[in-house]
Amino acid sequence: MYNNMGPQQGMPRPPGNPEPGPFGNPFTGAGSGFIRGGLGAYGERILGSSSEYVQSNITRYFSDPQYYFQVNDQYVRNKLKVVLFPFLHRGHWTRISEPVGGRLSYKPPIYDINAPDLYIPFMAFGTYVVLAGFSLGLNGKFTPEALNWLFVKGLVGWFLQVMLLKVTLLSLGSGEAPLLDIVAYGGYAFAGLCLAGFAKIMWGYSYYALMPWTCLCTGIFLVKTMKRVLFAEVRSYDSSKHHYLLLFLALVQFPLLIWLGNISVNWLL
Repeated sequence: MYNNMGPQQGMPRPPGNPEPGPFGNPFTGAGSGFIRGGLGAYGERILGSSSEYVQSNITRYFSDPQYYFQVNDQYVRNKLKVVLFPFLHRGHWTRISEPVGGRLSYKPPIYDINAPDLYIPFMAFGTYVVLAGFSLGLNGKFTPEALNWLFVKGLVGWFLQVMLLKVTLLSLGSGEAPLLDIVAYGGYAFAGLCLAGFAKIMWGYSYYALMPWTCLCTGIFLVKTMKRVLFAEVRSYDSSKHHYLLLFLALVQFPLLIWLGNISVNWLL
């Protein structure tokens, strides 16, 4: 009934199309192309710079995870020799760098024995848990709950090692090392723990000779590695503070690794 009603008299009519101004509508017509193009270029510039900033910071602190798994049998053998017998490493401790895409990068572990990897730490950690469960089984104390607690104990020890290395770098003014590098360096301690744990299963008394050796070699390896990281990252530092912190880093390995090597039902001991 309302469709046939026309416009009422005295009622204002809706305005028609407005007359274009002398400069055109800034949001429609010819003027819009200039504004949209300017806004688009400005937005792309902001997004491009922000994406480059985020990408540079991600690679700066985390790196590419695939980089740490580029290993082969020869690298694993040589790396274990460096970790377990650092006295026999006659070469340099610095990493091999190469320019990639206009930036300075490091060669992967397969081409550099001094490059950190995550293959050995993960495999050593898994072996540590298996040997711990086997040791509990030989003593008649194996339970799934005890093995779970030992797994958590290993993770806590790894975390403490990473935090120790991170705090050492921050104390010396160098906190820019990629996080995965520090995780890899902290996980190499499980290689020595596996050797000591296997010796304890084969002959219990050999454990008491291998555990101090493991702590000493792990401390020397980390000190040599941290020196290489410090010399590469730190531009100015206090030499006395530098030596004291590295000595502290080496000494802390004894209580930390002895705690991790103590396989018992109560993982706090």
